[in-house]
Amino acid sequence: MVKPQRNVLGQLLTPCSTNPMTGFYRTGCCETGDDDTGRHIVCVLLTEEFLAFSKAAGNDLSTPRPDWGFPGLKGGDQWCLCALRWKEALQAGCAPQVILESTHHNVLQYVSMEDLHAHALHTPGPVN
Repeated sequence: MVKPQRNVLGQLLTPCSTNPMTGFYRTGCCETGDDDTGRHIVCVLLTEEFLAFSKAAGNDLSTPRPDWGFPGLKGGDQWCLCALRWKEALQAGCAPQVILESTHHNVLQYVSMEDLHAHALHTPGPVN
């Protein structure tokens, strides 16, 4: 069991998606550990544009793989992406929106908070 982890806002990491079930550990959260070499830590709202980009880059996320228990993804699904894939998509101009509350703080080793905020689906309001 993975211990509670923090998001990019410094709070406890919230679930990204349980339908479809996501995360390296398939807990619904973008948790990470030493065995997660791909760093599946960016919670995003997938778009068809990004899915086409990912497929062209060699990672087909849209085709179902029942033998792996993978349903295939579509635009509108939320998913834990690899940090470097999101960065590649950012550089290509097709990065999907990010759910900050569900994105692991370790992503800041790969991308800036400024880039994450620029692509944030939910931007938290000021703290009172």
